[in-house]
Amino acid sequence: MTDLAIIWDWLAFAVRWLHVITAMAWIGSSFYFIALDLGLRKAPDMPQGAHGEEWQVHGGGFYHIQKYLVAPERLPEHLIWFKWESYSTWLSGAALLMILYWSGAELYLIDPAKMDLEVWQAVLISGGSLAVGWVIYDGLCKSRLGDHPTGLMLLLFVMLVAMAWGYDQVFTGRAALLHLGAFTATIMSANVFMIIIPNQKIVVRDLRAERVPDAKYGRIAKLRSTHNNYLTLPVIFLMLSNHYPLSFASEYNWVIASLVFLMGVTIRHYFNSKHAGKGHPHWTWAITAVIFIVIMWFSSLGTTLADHQIRAPESTETSRFLAHPEFAEVSQLVQLRCAACHASEPAWQGVNIAPKGVILETPTDIARYAREIYLQAGLSKAMPPANLSDINPRERQQIIRWYRESSAHSIF
Repeated sequence: MTDLAIIWDWLAFAVRWLHVITAMAWIGSSFYFIALDLGLRKAPDMPQGAHGEEWQVHGGGFYHIQKYLVAPERLPEHLIWFKWESYSTWLSGAALLMILYWSGAELYLIDPAKMDLEVWQAVLISGGSLAVGWVIYDGLCKSRLGDHPTGLMLLLFVMLVAMAWGYDQVFTGRAALLHLGAFTATIMSANVFMIIIPNQKIVVRDLRAERVPDAKYGRIAKLRSTHNNYLTLPVIFLMLSNHYPLSFASEYNWVIASLVFLMGVTIRHYFNSKHAGKGHPHWTWAITAVIFIVIMWFSSLGTTLADHQIRAPESTETSRFLAHPEFAEVSQLVQLRCAACHASEPAWQGVNIAPKGVILETPTDIARYAREIYLQAGLSKAMPPANLSDINPRERQQIIRWYRESSAHSIF
């Protein structure tokens, strides 16, 4: 029997898989071209207008690559555009945001202790903040600051820190870090869609019209590409953060996120220097290690996960699960088999914080996470890990029966 909860979970998995695949393609091509650009060398026999060249070997063959700062005298008939990787990554990420955080807003997005929002308000803030972020960033780049890359980067960092703090004032810690990643990724993808590709198209049109392209379009695109280069690694960290409560459930999660952007700079500086033939600045790894240690320290300060746990009032949805005749038995079962780890203060040795921030201490907690309990401990044997608490087949069937009879196969 395949119900809507199963379909919805597989849909989320499929979109996440697509998102990872497209992100790999985008990041891979981006890092490749950054390394290629930094590794270009002058040669005496280069064609007119060529800026540099590089010889590479891969897969048993040799590749001879030349770069033109503006464009070659004659436009080649076969021209490959690197853009769909970026677009597909953003679109799949937006779909995943809708599936997980918008449709599950009451569980994953809204924290009544911070701001008691209606679902539509939370979704509006979620989507609207991404668009507003791009408008502000684009305006800064097009201002006089665009002629001062270092100052612009510092101001961009300040904006990201402000957004990290702002998101944490509105959403759950988990959603705050995820949205900061989406905010940054939106800027990166919009750079490609709104600036880099349009500028390249202007150059192509000029060539086809036998006009000399203006070199400024390449310089503008280069600035945005450099920003993308330094923002990539922090975005990956933020997208992975929802699996690690120590990163998002800390009182200082916005500080942790801010420091991650600094690590992105130090790591990329090492590789950029290496590819440019400027040596191996190993000091960047020492700074990265220090920042990471500081992050670990911040994660241990302040309040615990229990202080950040959402204690939302009962809804019509949770009431159905609470009213089921077998709920008392299911609740006792969850307390016995799951609560050793999924607690404000986990009792299981080696577990310091509840996995993914899921706490199952009260009847309302259990009802709110009914779908997750059904999928993780009922249909599948994902929980408990290695069945360490000895949940038996009869108990799993009881969870399945409780969920299906209570939910009437509702998606949510």
